[in-house]
Amino acid sequence: MKARRALVALAAAGALLLTGCGNGTGDQAAGAPASPATAPTGMTAPVETAAPADTKAPGTKVSADAGAGSYDFTTATLDGGRFDGRSLAGRPALLWFWAPWCPTCLQQARPVTELAARYQGRITTVGVAGLGEVPAMHDFVRMAKLKGFPQLADEQGVVWKRFKMTEQSTFVVLDRAGKIVARGHADVDKLPEVLDPLLAG
Repeated sequence: MKARRALVALAAAGALLLTGCGNGTGDQAAGAPASPATAPTGMTAPVETAAPADTKAPGTKVSADAGAGSYDFTTATLDGGRFDGRSLAGRPALLWFWAPWCPTCLQQARPVTELAARYQGRITTVGVAGLGEVPAMHDFVRMAKLKGFPQLADEQGVVWKRFKMTEQSTFVVLDRAGKIVARGHADVDKLPEVLDPLLAG
């Protein structure tokens, strides 16, 4: 399979430090406001909650009602379970949108795993794998040694569309109420600048 061959090539190049898998500009959705001083370079905040997707993949449900915000989705996880977006309610969340063929995503896997462990029980971290085949997603998880936080199998990009993702690696930060407070490309080491203030109060 092409995806598996691409992962083998990706493993060989895994030590390379690449600037990004998307357009390399650090820009996100058109019309997003400028980043505040507290957001890491490449992230924008605040933004409106993304509209629900208009297409559905088998095993994936996205509510047609955007009133409940970011929590209105359910989808499969790579470990064979189900993930309900409503489980995010009540605490801040970090969503990491990655693709199985993305060298930057592979580079970020370890620091994201460490970040998830650092904030465990206080901030929910979720990986959203998309833009690829499920077997390739599984290969990536094994290669990157992702563990300790759920990985969503968003094969058809339904959750990606909900959050208006256009490229990877991209992060979305939600507050306790599900409001998107930051989104975009970021150095993982700088994400605490956005996450820590959400824990205050």
